[in-house]
Amino acid sequence: MNDISIGITKEIRVNVDESMLAVNVGSGTLEVLATPVVAALMEKAACELVQPFLPEGITTVGTMISIDHISSTPLGAEITALAKLTDITDRKYTFELTARDNAGVIATGKHERFTVKAERFMEKTAAKLEKNR
Repeated sequence: MNDISIGITKEIRVNVDESMLAVNVGSGTLEVLATPVVAALMEKAACELVQPFLPEGITTVGTMISIDHISSTPLGAEITALAKLTDITDRKYTFELTARDNAGVIATGKHERFTVKAERFMEKTAAKLEKNR
């Protein structure tokens, strides 16, 4: 790990399209931005924030996400998902999350990611398939 520091941030901006609506994701019946999509966008920001600082062959996996989705967002609106690194403890990275649309904050939360050796992680995951047969 080199030059990563507490307080760095990463933003992702997207426009809400049909595929992101609660009615189409299966998380509700309304044509508004779905909570699982908000969570995924904030997690993506966190993942992209730390990856450039990790050695080759190392990645992070999400292990916890907790969000409060406090305001609805309509089709076509631009949203910004922001991840801020708040702590590093051994292999664990902790983030504060915020999502906004043009009217203001739509969600806040916390997220944790752990570093893993990508190849070993996938080998262990593939081995689970054999156990499930």
